Amino acid sequence: MLDLGLSFLGSVARDPNAPAIVDGEVRLTYAQWYRRVSSLVAGFDAIGLRSGDRLVTILQNRWEAATLHWACQFAGVIITPVNWRSTASEIDFYLKDAEANAIAYEDASGAAVAGAALAQQLPRIALDPAPAPAIGFASLISPAAPDAAPRVDSEAWSVMLYTSGTTARPKGVPRRQRAERAAAVAHVAQNLYAHSERTLGVMPLYHTMGVRSLLAMSLVGGAFVCLRRFDADAALKLIAAERISNLYLVPTLYHDLVHRPSFAASDVGSVRKLGFAGAPMTDGLLKTLTAAFKPELFVNHYGSSEVYTFTVDQNAAAKPGSAGRAGINQMVRVVKLGAKTVEEIAGSGEEGEIVALLAGDESFEGYWRRPDADVRALRQGWYFTGDTGFVDADGDLFVTGRVDDMIITGGENVSPVEIESCLSLHESVSEVAVVGLPDERWGKIIAAFVKPRVAIEAEALDAFCRNSGLAGFKRPRRYIFVAEIPKSPVGKLLRRKLVAGDYEPAKSDPAKPRLSPQGTAA
Repeated sequence: MLDLGLSFLGSVARDPNAPAIVDGEVRLTYAQWYRRVSSLVAGFDAIGLRSGDRLVTILQNRWEAATLHWACQFAGVIITPVNWRSTASEIDFYLKDAEANAIAYEDASGAAVAGAALAQQLPRIALDPAPAPAIGFASLISPAAPDAAPRVDSEAWSVMLYTSGTTARPKGVPRRQRAERAAAVAHVAQNLYAHSERTLGVMPLYHTMGVRSLLAMSLVGGAFVCLRRFDADAALKLIAAERISNLYLVPTLYHDLVHRPSFAASDVGSVRKLGFAGAPMTDGLLKTLTAAFKPELFVNHYGSSEVYTFTVDQNAAAKPGSAGRAGINQMVRVVKLGAKTVEEIAGSGEEGEIVALLAGDESFEGYWRRPDADVRALRQGWYFTGDTGFVDADGDLFVTGRVDDMIITGGENVSPVEIESCLSLHESVSEVAVVGLPDERWGKIIAAFVKPRVAIEAEALDAFCRNSGLAGFKRPRRYIFVAEIPKSPVGKLLRRKLVAGDYEPAKSDPAKPRLSPQGTAA
């Protein structure tokens, strides 16, 4: 299999004059970008970075970050991107855990890097002007250099992503170049990308979705159009100006796009393909996006940092909630909750834990320095995802949440996703998240946190659930109206914050009646 350096050289040979990356005034063709990458590889040599070293990057999506990614593939340096919003203590954790050899940062992460004790002991590459001893990125990349040749093969490590760490300390996920390229090829195939596609590069490059968009565009001679941090108005302007042809975003960002007042007047006609991942999409948002974009293809991609693709549904709007079937490099099963072996397969319609085959081309091989996590997640050649779901009578997978998110109320197992999809269809609901709150009698009661569009009463929402056919034991017993639903930087719902009371009530809260277990106001 090709390593990623050779893969990039193939792109340069096929499409030397095609636009490769756009970032404001910076517009580079594949041939021009290759020269910058080659200079950066020589710059790595100058500062002593060698194959197998780890370079921690704390950057937004900008052309320099993407160039660092490609230069690392040629040099055999393991790029280790982390959230640019990380605190000083978090940066120290990443540097220590990754056994970092150097760090790259920008103004947005500069203060945190300055406060990180371990960062002061490493070579520091500054993308924006910074005083010595920081090494200026411009000085590394400006000298002309011989064309870079790949120094490692496809078995070399490519990237180490860190899991989000919403419930525990983050885990490093090292991935080989062959797995990264296989994931990019699958992404092209499963999203039906054509030659010279143009994608909005806004999903961060410390996230598997951002990396996949970057690599996939190189395979089709496409352009990666950088948006350093998500802003709905800026995104809409870029879509129109750069004639973006596909979007691959988390549901939260789609929600913010279509509900932005400027959306109605924006030209999004160039966008023909929509893809989403990272979280389930509610029925209401699926309908809104279908009407707004009228896409030729609407893909629900279900995967993870560890194993890029689990399943794919290429017609997401036709069967709301369906994550489809296994991707071209994968096999999946649903096993019974608490199963000890992969042979304990759940029946049709029975909720269980989703597991994925580790022999797939896109799979990782284990966590970085975390044998304890490997024991929990890697069993009998399968990856236990920690996600819950079921397979319906047609053989399609439905993802219902996380094992840890399952609400046990009165002895019944209830998944939040079905309730959230139901409530999302109410015209007064902007966003909704469902969690279990402690209750002396029932163990937990189902609580719906609602960001309303307009004032709405809890009784009206309860009646809506009842009339929608939601089972009685699944209906929320408490409605809490909030100003915002807490999410991670990449748009993942943070239910733990709602359980902990870490939220802001809506300014005009139409009351918070608690409903009885039978669904009547108490």
